[in-house]
Amino acid sequence: MELKHIQNYVQANKQRFLDELFELLRIPSVSADPKFKADVLRTAEAVKEKLVAAGADKVEVCPTKGFPIVYGEKIIDPKLPTVLVYGHYDVQPPDPLDLWTSGPFEPVIQKTALHPEGAIFARGSCDDKGQVYMHVKAFEYMMKNNCLPCNVKFMIEGEEEVGSSNLGIYCEQNKEKLKADVILISDTGIIANDVPAITVGLRGLSYVEVEVTGPNRDLHSGLYGGAVANPINILCEMIAKMKDENNHITIPGFYDDVEELSAEDRAEMNRAPFSLDEYKKALNLGDIHGEKSYTTIERTSIRPTLDVNGIWGGYTGEGAKTVIASKAYAKISMRLVPHQDNDKITKMFQNYFESVAPKSVKVKVTPHHGGDPVVTPTNSVAYKAASTAMEETFGKKPIPIRSGGSVPIVALFKTVLGVDSVLMGFGLDSDAIHSPNEHYGVFNYLKGIETIPLFFKYYAEMSAK
Repeated sequence: MELKHIQNYVQANKQRFLDELFELLRIPSVSADPKFKADVLRTAEAVKEKLVAAGADKVEVCPTKGFPIVYGEKIIDPKLPTVLVYGHYDVQPPDPLDLWTSGPFEPVIQKTALHPEGAIFARGSCDDKGQVYMHVKAFEYMMKNNCLPCNVKFMIEGEEEVGSSNLGIYCEQNKEKLKADVILISDTGIIANDVPAITVGLRGLSYVEVEVTGPNRDLHSGLYGGAVANPINILCEMIAKMKDENNHITIPGFYDDVEELSAEDRAEMNRAPFSLDEYKKALNLGDIHGEKSYTTIERTSIRPTLDVNGIWGGYTGEGAKTVIASKAYAKISMRLVPHQDNDKITKMFQNYFESVAPKSVKVKVTPHHGGDPVVTPTNSVAYKAASTAMEETFGKKPIPIRSGGSVPIVALFKTVLGVDSVLMGFGLDSDAIHSPNEHYGVFNYLKGIETIPLFFKYYAEMSAK
């Protein structure tokens, strides 16, 4: 299995690889919105068809209490190591639609400053359909050229964007079926197209929804204003109390379990290529904002956060309606770092939120999904194989990085299946995942297809030694 041979195959099939991915991207598999249920199920069937076409055996759409998991495998020799490929076929809602330059489910290729060869604009292009499909096409290459060096299993789920609530149950019930030596995931990214990276740390997540209730109905703001608590005002005041003047989270005990890195480790982390000016320019910011005494790289990787993801209440239609709303709501997420526990943090948040509420309102906290932070080893055979593969295709050794995002299933896999994951993603932070105009570079898509077979090659060789 030589790189040049892989590259020739990829170039010869480039248009087909893009066309097939576009077919998947056109299906609006939004797991969070019930109106897309049929589309999510249709995507699962489409993924099954693609795995069968690529050469997988025992491909099935496995039902859960929510959306199904697509499973497939190719066992060439039980004595050889097994790689379990994980990914997800569901996507985030595309809203707000008016901010897209093209239809979110009408994939097009457009050139950008960071993707001069073109990028695929569509919801799910990077997160995670494009990155999942790299594995399908890499597997196709190995099957058609009779060079699959070890066993492979696929587990592609449809609920990652809503918390993977049924994945743990599936894993518990199918431990033998899912037995593997390593889990390979491409749901992360690299630093730049000329600076490869492998993610070795992920933040955890605690996600809650809060409700503040004042009067038993909406009131006339002239007749009652100044005499009755306004839930929207109160909610804003409560949220403001969650951080101090240094952007330090004020929830008692919040930082008790936070891992504090040494000065040496922080210095090493900040050696990664990063331009603050370019960062601000890309986001059209006058200045950055965050926890005092930490750099931007540190704030987005080794420090916990608390952010309001949505807030609403009262009248938001056209024109004016002078009311004091009965209720106000917010969705709040907290990104967690080793060794914070998401259940513990959720309870801390609930206790604090209730404690800062005045008697003039009632509050309710509803926990949604969460996950624990994780750090993966850099001395494992799998990491070394991924590093060697990326060094060969990119021409330089990848940098181990900690990501600000969360992939809660990595901790779940370690707990339930007892297997470490290697996070070999190919996206860029600027690819606007979860945002309007999500995109994924054609370069990155094809580079993934080139690199994945080499991971299998080196993982098999290194495991044998």
